[in-house]
Amino acid sequence: MVTLLFTDIEGSTRLWADFPDEMPGALEHHDALLDESVARHGGRVVKRTGDGVDAAFFDTSAALRAAVDAQLALVGTAWPTSPPVRARMAIHLGPVLERDGDYFGMPPNMAARLRDAGHGGQTLLSDATVREIEDQLPDDVRLA
Repeated sequence: MVTLLFTDIEGSTRLWADFPDEMPGALEHHDALLDESVARHGGRVVKRTGDGVDAAFFDTSAALRAAVDAQLALVGTAWPTSPPVRARMAIHLGPVLERDGDYFGMPPNMAARLRDAGHGGQTLLSDATVREIEDQLPDDVRLA
């Protein structure tokens, strides 16, 4: 069983159109923040998806902590764009097919759909994820 954390910058097409000179550096900083959060909590960045990250964890609560850390780091950054860079994130878990270091099957598809339903600054959790970690939430995290 693998827990997947999928992210995407909300409104990136507009940000690239409005801030073409600033976005390369902003994307690089975004990626560094995500990479640091994923690594700090024992995950692995599986791939980059344009302006998003697909990461995998073997501990669901670690995936949630990575998402919270990344969201806080993104909010705490003084971005050169207006609106600022904000990521929508989703966490889903399940059995996957691993091939060439990537994951396939229903869980990645569900994580992507859930991510796409969110807004910048949100981290959406699937029901399976909630059942797995609802009694392990960090003190400063609440489910709504």
